[in-house]
Amino acid sequence: MAAAETQLYAKVSNKHKGRSTASLLDPLLGMGFPAHTALKALAATGRKTVEEACDWLRCHRNDPSLDDPIPQEYALFLCPTGTLLEKLQEFWRESKRQCTKNRAHEVFPHITLCDFFTCEDHKVECLYEALKRAGDRILGSFPVVLPLVLHSSVSYLGFFVNDGPADVIRELALTFATEASVLADCTVKPCTKQLHLTLAHKFYPHHQRTLEELARAIHPGHSCQWTAALYSRDMRFVHYQTLRALFQYKPQNVDELTLSPGDYIFVDPTQQEEASEGWVIGISQRTGCQGFLPENYTEPAGESDTWVKHRTYTFSLAMDLMSRKDGEASSRRNGEPHPSQTSRDISSIQALQATIARRSVLVVRHGERVDQIFGKSWLQQCSTPDGKYYRPDLNFPYSLPRRRNGIKDFENDPPLSSCGIFQSRMAGEALLDSGIRVTAAFTSPALRCVQTARHILEELKLEKRIKIRVEPGIFEWTKWESGKTTPALMTLDELKEANFNVSTEYRPAFPLASLLPAESYDEYVERCAVSVGRIVSACPRDAGVILIVSHGSALDSCTRPLLGLPPRDSGDFAQLVRKVPSLGMCFCEENREEGKWELVSPPVKTLTHGSNAAFNWRNWLPGS
Repeated sequence: MAAAETQLYAKVSNKHKGRSTASLLDPLLGMGFPAHTALKALAATGRKTVEEACDWLRCHRNDPSLDDPIPQEYALFLCPTGTLLEKLQEFWRESKRQCTKNRAHEVFPHITLCDFFTCEDHKVECLYEALKRAGDRILGSFPVVLPLVLHSSVSYLGFFVNDGPADVIRELALTFATEASVLADCTVKPCTKQLHLTLAHKFYPHHQRTLEELARAIHPGHSCQWTAALYSRDMRFVHYQTLRALFQYKPQNVDELTLSPGDYIFVDPTQQEEASEGWVIGISQRTGCQGFLPENYTEPAGESDTWVKHRTYTFSLAMDLMSRKDGEASSRRNGEPHPSQTSRDISSIQALQATIARRSVLVVRHGERVDQIFGKSWLQQCSTPDGKYYRPDLNFPYSLPRRRNGIKDFENDPPLSSCGIFQSRMAGEALLDSGIRVTAAFTSPALRCVQTARHILEELKLEKRIKIRVEPGIFEWTKWESGKTTPALMTLDELKEANFNVSTEYRPAFPLASLLPAESYDEYVERCAVSVGRIVSACPRDAGVILIVSHGSALDSCTRPLLGLPPRDSGDFAQLVRKVPSLGMCFCEENREEGKWELVSPPVKTLTHGSNAAFNWRNWLPGS
């Protein structure tokens, strides 16, 4: 295996000071390290030197995940340098001091060129070549000055990149995405929406004026060399809190972590039940080991502090194009200058955009339902003796829509909780930020699914333009529903009366009356397969995202038919579905060239949250 991988890497062309992965890999193999762990060490250290990779391996000798085939996630950013960067860093410091920390402080100043994507360890060298090719392609057309226009809103402050220069940067991102797909077999989503450099995000509204005043001190015309930088991160810890060790700590027990000043620790906030007060359970980035540590020995760190920089491509302000270099290597090929490309091939860009902007299906689980929190007796908790609804807890919805048989119809068709509504809006906001283009929306007839779809569309600013098409064929497996009959679900007329923008013209694959109580697993998966086929055929073949809001089970039963896969074993299916969180997502893209659908990374990350017990203030009364 080691010899085969060495031969593979020997074939990869690397222009970075002649240091190919093979030349870095050989010494590690000679020290007795297995090829797969040596490659993992090179990826985790940015493929810089044998010494760094060797140190990483020695530190991770007790890492229980060392042999796990988990690749790094990579992303490409356009980063400022020089005077402009200094001014931005000054803004970072002052905004944090005067207005406290906001989301922008988690990452260094940058313009995002592509979202994070995975790449196998033995193919990372190809990403470097993809970056070089993309940089060389637009070298001659990169703007001497990048025009930045300040934009401010209630929750966002930053610079927008406008006009022609933005098109050049988009071409850089699109070219990198194509080259990475060809060379490294990676699925890369370039950022084709409004390009921006964020200054502040998710800040308190009363800080907006102060932040704007600080931002006006940044002159966008400051001298700057822009650098396209490839970074990687450990995908396992994306949603973890990151801490930085301030002091050295020597373990007193075998289940404690060793800390050295500067160590980074990943902490999962949802897995701290076993930790005593003042302690947390974390995983050391330096060693990969898990254990307890005293929280007061650490401080919060930024999200990007643990990212690893790999390669860069710098676009000089100098007009002498031959002096521009690729981070560590000259842009010359075989000793000859690479010719600058002063004009772009518009037809190739359009072809590239057509390849990337594919038709897609986004399957989303509904938000938190009220009975999930308050149990089967939730309806009794919020009903008056005369059958009217009231709100006994803030996580109960503010009101319920009117139904033909009154409040009892909600018993087996519960609404979203208040937190479920908030979750749905958060997901919709994130989808808006991602820049995806939703062109159609389908939902299960369950109220919680229709509500989730409405709140997502509202955040996407599409609630008036896109009618929700209710498809009973993607309703939950009825075997999992209580009772001997299917639940009483709201009719289209009731949904319209409750101000849901539902379509009355859509003809579903399965009408409500066709749902069978306690259907078999085979009947259920067949129903979903037929329904998804109808949904896809009901939408135009042009690029766009078809939104399907259903149940956790739909993430499997509504995607496998598209992928051409047979149904799972019913036992495996049940185990898988139990792990789907609220607003869990699966994303399928159509590859027309190959005539098939592919499962790819969703446009937004998973929403994770913790639970809390009910609080009774009476417990605080003296003598209670």
